[in-house]
Amino acid sequence: MASQSGPRVQADGVLVVDKTEGPTSHDVVTLARRALGVSRIGHTGTLDPMATGVLPLVVGRATRLAQFLSASDKTYEATIAFGRTTDTYDVTGTVAARCDRRPSREALDAALLAFTGQFEQTPPAYSAKNIDGERAYDLARKNKHTTLQRPKAVSVIVTRLRVMSFDGESARLEMQVSAGFYVRSLAHDLGEALGCGAVLAALRRTRAGEFDLRRAVPLAEVVQSPRELLAAKLVPLNELMADIPAVVLRSATEVERVKNGVEVGPTDVMAPLAALPPMVRLLDPAHNLLALAKPGKTPGYLHGWVVLA
Repeated sequence: MASQSGPRVQADGVLVVDKTEGPTSHDVVTLARRALGVSRIGHTGTLDPMATGVLPLVVGRATRLAQFLSASDKTYEATIAFGRTTDTYDVTGTVAARCDRRPSREALDAALLAFTGQFEQTPPAYSAKNIDGERAYDLARKNKHTTLQRPKAVSVIVTRLRVMSFDGESARLEMQVSAGFYVRSLAHDLGEALGCGAVLAALRRTRAGEFDLRRAVPLAEVVQSPRELLAAKLVPLNELMADIPAVVLRSATEVERVKNGVEVGPTDVMAPLAALPPMVRLLDPAHNLLALAKPGKTPGYLHGWVVLA
């Protein structure tokens, strides 16, 4: 595996991985750390082992931005199979019940209306949600032969939900959803609404926030690519969160002030903003991303809230 050896590289940015079915998100992080020779790597939202598709990894200084990148909407293509339920709400789990009934296309369309817009969704018992300080999946494994306790419901938003195909036995859906949405819960709850049970049979994430499959590197390529070539595929810091307004600091003096927690004002930046939004990207004189800033205590000033240096 060529990428697991070689000189250390300077790597800061986001590596968008096209995850294959099988490995966990943590497994992918471990492979990327070995491939790049960088220890500071994390992900911006897990994908189940059975799921494939876009898994953005924050690398180096970009790890400071993980909380913002993980809060973005996600887009999925999901295959939902009707006629059974499992303890995990997907095809990998133990079958809990079977049903001979199947929904009509009209019934499916009508049921999906309840899963659009904003509503309360209860995560699966097998999930990473916390219940009294423990991961839900840990509790589920301990209590496998008793009634499984699902985490508390959370508010989610489904911006788009459409049927891509339907053959009576299964439906392929495309959806754009808010962070924290569980497609496995959608499959289970849809099966309950239709009265026949349903499980998630396949899942592919096609977009996570600003990252989609066009910039994704296949997992096999992550493992096999030379280290320098893989580092060159990172989305650089300067391209991240581009929808947030940016201002450029005038000199190295202002850069040091930001690093030291000192507020900067209109005279410290090139082309100051007429009105300060809730968040601003601070760029150094070379237009490299230095920090995310919020309005400071002094009117018209900015305080470096998340400094990447």
